[in-house]
Amino acid sequence: MLGLSYPVGITNSGDGSGRLFVNELTGKIRVINPDGTLRATDFVDLSDRLVAGGEQGFLGVAFHPDFASNGRLFVHYSRAGDGATVISELTAAPDHATASAASERILFTHDQPFVNHNGGQLAFGPDGYLYIGLGDGGSGGDPFGNGQNLQVLLGKILRIDVDSAPAAGKEYAIPEGNPYAAGGVAPGAGLPEIWAFGLRNPWRFSFDRTTHDLYIGDVGQNAWEEVDRQPAGSAGGENYGWNAYEASHCFSSCEGVSAVGPIAEYGHDQGCSVTGGYVYRGTRQPAMLGTYLFGDYCSGTIFTLPADGISARRLADTELQISSFGEGEDGEIYLVELSAGGVYRVLAGGLS
Repeated sequence: MLGLSYPVGITNSGDGSGRLFVNELTGKIRVINPDGTLRATDFVDLSDRLVAGGEQGFLGVAFHPDFASNGRLFVHYSRAGDGATVISELTAAPDHATASAASERILFTHDQPFVNHNGGQLAFGPDGYLYIGLGDGGSGGDPFGNGQNLQVLLGKILRIDVDSAPAAGKEYAIPEGNPYAAGGVAPGAGLPEIWAFGLRNPWRFSFDRTTHDLYIGDVGQNAWEEVDRQPAGSAGGENYGWNAYEASHCFSSCEGVSAVGPIAEYGHDQGCSVTGGYVYRGTRQPAMLGTYLFGDYCSGTIFTLPADGISARRLADTELQISSFGEGEDGEIYLVELSAGGVYRVLAGGLS
């Protein structure tokens, strides 16, 4: 299906409606009906409060696990005027057909030193907490060393609690089990929101709905793209290496840096910007069950990584600019591509 304007994300609301929701870089959430048609009415329009272009814009959306009853959803965008990251909450109308921009409640903002590497993903984990991906702040090579600095939020995956009473001075609570918070593995060693670090630009990540493992597609620098996996039950605090390492390869001052290596990597002869995907848990493509699907924005290649995680394989070679994958309520996997505004369902034999 075509007709979207610069789609960069696709997700479901988990409310039994069967709808898919696409966030467009320019500021809107569009709705795809269960019959595959694009609804004419926007779900919400945030275009008046963000800047869009390149790696800035409306970057991510996540629906609360109890959206069916509470109507809450969360968004990630680049603020108009200065490009700062904004993470905020919206509330849907009583019929959940739309949400009003006026309902916005900002959870936090963060300055961005450059226009690239903003991250973008939001996702609720199986623990009910909200996970947020932030890039290293941009430019090239992480000039400020943000990826390895536990005193900054850039270059990290964060984990926050949006359901409990807010912590002092914040609009959200800190989960007690976060690695650098009270009760974590290293309390006080880093900012309490940090869940994992050493990431360059974790544009898209996802949780396996069966095993609860976390899969991260981290966009590389000059030579290597990587996929990382954090096993379910992790206490957090994993260092995925950037900018000491680019994938499993030494990039800058890697001596003495202990990092978790990727489960898959590929060189820039096969692409230049990984788009993280999902583990297939649907029923229509039994040959793909348990397989992690991901792609490359530059080459249009779709890869699969079997459950054994040994080596990635090519599923399809396309000419698409794959900006995001997404999961329907039924476990089927979709992708959106930037240039023509297309939405496709991923099949064992390719796309439909």
